Amino acid sequence: MYYCCGVTEKGIMPHNEDALLINGSVIDSGSSELTAEAPFLAAVSDGVSGERSGELASRMCLEMLRDKGFSDISDLESDLMAVHRGLAEYSESDPEMHNMQATVCGVAVDADNRIFTFNVGDSRLYRFRGGRIKQISRDQSLVQLLIDEGAITTEERRTHVHRNIIFPVLGNVKSAPQIDITELAGGMEYGDLLLLCTDGLSDYVSVLDIEEILEMPKSMKTRLHLLVDKALESGSKDNITVIAIVYTE
Repeated sequence: MYYCCGVTEKGIMPHNEDALLINGSVIDSGSSELTAEAPFLAAVSDGVSGERSGELASRMCLEMLRDKGFSDISDLESDLMAVHRGLAEYSESDPEMHNMQATVCGVAVDADNRIFTFNVGDSRLYRFRGGRIKQISRDQSLVQLLIDEGAITTEERRTHVHRNIIFPVLGNVKSAPQIDITELAGGMEYGDLLLLCTDGLSDYVSVLDIEEILEMPKSMKTRLHLLVDKALESGSKDNITVIAIVYTE
């Protein structure tokens, strides 16, 4: 069994272009808390900044993924490509929705409790174990490529002039996305926590602050709200979405 808790907040923005999926529930406002039994999906999605109808793109992305269902015979890459095509076809059919796009980052837990991670864009997955955070996903962004090449440091990421440039994501009508899917090495141990979040959190809250807040002896919902509050205090000008998943038995 897995305890799951998620929060999505529009922050200072007029609309929420984020959404979250936990098992069969997709929300774009407020919080969700439930216990899930494998197999199940959990994911966050962020409507790409600067594109029209980001709030619709993120919600549609997760609803289409949810409706695909997940089981031991699911083909995650095929399902995510189908979501990509669905978003692209929808936006091409309506001029008002031209080129609406969305990132997605999530986990798929199968009936044998194997955990598969998937990512398109710059939302993130972390694993919190023994008081320490480790980033599991890899940002599909220009600044990450520059970091990999040694052209800039990780400290320069936040202020780099091209920090908002990401590679093609779901719904891009000109280029297909590169979908990163991998089995989580080491899986989850009792007490582990997986943290999914959009860049409204990860761009503004340091790893040390995330670790400090997750260590607090408070309810998970309270801790997630504290992470959101920390992002806002740190100047986040984006929507903020975060999911925590805890293996309970």
